[in-house]
Amino acid sequence: MQQAITTGTRRSLLRVLAVSAGLWGLSGPITSNAWAQAASAGKPLTQLRIGYQKSAVNLVILKQQAVLEKRFPNAQIKWVDFPAGPQLLEALAVGSLEFGMTGDSPPVFAQAAGKDLVYAGAEPAKPESSAILVPKDSAIKTLTDLKGKRIALQKGSSAQYLLVQAVEKAGLQWADIQPIYLAPADACAAFESKSVDAWAIWDPFYAATELALAPRVLTTGTGLSNNNSFYLASRVFATDYPDVLAVLFEELSRADQFVQQHRPEAIKLISAYSGLDAGVVSLFLQRRPASPVGPINPKTLQSQQQVADSFQKLSLIPKRIDVAQIVWQPKATVLAKTK
Repeated sequence: MQQAITTGTRRSLLRVLAVSAGLWGLSGPITSNAWAQAASAGKPLTQLRIGYQKSAVNLVILKQQAVLEKRFPNAQIKWVDFPAGPQLLEALAVGSLEFGMTGDSPPVFAQAAGKDLVYAGAEPAKPESSAILVPKDSAIKTLTDLKGKRIALQKGSSAQYLLVQAVEKAGLQWADIQPIYLAPADACAAFESKSVDAWAIWDPFYAATELALAPRVLTTGTGLSNNNSFYLASRVFATDYPDVLAVLFEELSRADQFVQQHRPEAIKLISAYSGLDAGVVSLFLQRRPASPVGPINPKTLQSQQQVADSFQKLSLIPKRIDVAQIVWQPKATVLAKTK
């Protein structure tokens, strides 16, 4: 029986990785006055292209339930799946998307590269939803043991910030480790074949790997990385369609309520989309706190600035950036349009 479960879960992991390769403190609910004011300033929507990942639970629920297609019947809604945040934000920056969701690190690298996009909203932190994994028989027992080791991660992803923090906590320098930059599908293959010594990864890949390969969790993000999730938009879209953003965040928060209150149904929807076994989906949802969507508050902004400063300190980005400069402000946007 155990062998059957393990084999099935491994197949599930391979399916979700293959699909992906092809392609959190809030200030209050989205019904705040700022968003209500913004909602009166938009114009008719004809196209909405949304970038998302397997970890974007609220977006996956909206897609599976065809909610946005009902809210915007006169617009063409297109959903584009990405293996990780850096690829998603590249598409957003070149005009192939209007809206998307990533973890904390991709927007930092995008801003440092001069990409024209804005933070529009956020979900609560999810520190338990990312981890550094090692094989169950690995000699690596502590973070200090990472010295000299080959560690797989997606470059520019939230996993990179987790690893940066883990290295610092261990009293090591970034140069003391060997980062191996791989997308999740390739990283999984390298981890299973033991071509790398460790893997920094996030859910649902983390959960799928746990059940398929039974690795040892060296550390999660708790105490190291808040693992915030952000919704980003092109600057033009945020300026021209604040009403659409208001609807998006209203429906995303409703999707989160559905996940919290109708867990079996949510698992079925996510499993049907992703190809993941229900057990994998259940596991990563257990680690995911309630995740309504709202504007970025000062605490979340401060946390994100710390991410940016950490990367600049290590020269992983060329200069210091001010995260607040690309945080969309609904009131300010509406006022600017009426002058």
